[in-house]
Amino acid sequence: MTDHRTDAASKVGFLHTAEVHVATFDALSRKHLPSASTVHRVDPEALDLARQDGAAERVRAVVATHLAELRDAGCGIVLCTCSTLGEVAEGLSGDGLVVIRIDRPMLRRAVTLGPRIGVLVALTSTIEPTTRVLAEEAADAEADITVEVSVVEGAWDAFLAGDAEAYHSRIAQAARVLASRCDVVVLAQASMEPAAALLTGLETPVLTSPRSAVEAVAAVQQGFKDDLAAASAGHLPREAAAVRRH
Repeated sequence: MTDHRTDAASKVGFLHTAEVHVATFDALSRKHLPSASTVHRVDPEALDLARQDGAAERVRAVVATHLAELRDAGCGIVLCTCSTLGEVAEGLSGDGLVVIRIDRPMLRRAVTLGPRIGVLVALTSTIEPTTRVLAEEAADAEADITVEVSVVEGAWDAFLAGDAEAYHSRIAQAARVLASRCDVVVLAQASMEPAAALLTGLETPVLTSPRSAVEAVAAVQQGFKDDLAAASAGHLPREAAAVRRH
C-alpha cells in the first residue's frame, strides 16, 4: 500500500478541463513547489457534463474517479483548476487526499479588499459556485459584501476557437468596465489570468486564481513535511490543515 503521507510531500496532482492549463501550472509549480513532482489529468468532457442540467451525480462520479487515480499515482494534494468543478472536487477531500479548489484562496482575499466585489465569468456555470464561495468566505471574515457578476459575451467562443488574444482582450475590456463600480474585480476562471497583464494602470485590484491557488498548495505541502518531521522525531503526527474550512 502506498504511503500517501510520504508521497504527499513530494507529489502534487492537478485536475484540469483544458490542456492549456498544464504548462501554466507546471511553470507555477517550478516556482512555488520546487521540490514537488506533478501529475496532471485533463478532462474537457467533465466541464461539458457539468454544464448539463441534471448531471450532478455523473459529474461527481467522474471527478471522484480522477481524484482516486491521482491518489493512486501517489498524490496527497490535488488542485482542481476548474472553477465549475471546484465545489465537487473540494467536497471529495479526505481519505488521505487534500483537494484544493482553485478559486477559494483568491475569493478569500477578495472579501478583505472592500464590500463591492465584481466577478467576471466567461461561463454561466461558473456563477453559482463562485458566488457561493464568496458568501462562505464573507461569513468567515464577518464581511458585508455585495457581488456584481458580469458574463463576458463571446469570450468562451473565442477560447474554444483557440483565439487567446481575442479571449483575453474581451476579458480585459469587461474588467475595466466592472472596475469602475467595484472595490475589487476577480477573474473567476484560471484561463483569464493573462488578461490581467492588459490592465496596467487600473487602480482597482484585479485578482486571478492560479498563483494564489498554487501558493495554497505549497502551504499544505509544508504541513505534510512538518508532519513527517514530527513523526521522525517520535512525535505523533498531525493532519495537514486543508484549505477548505467548510
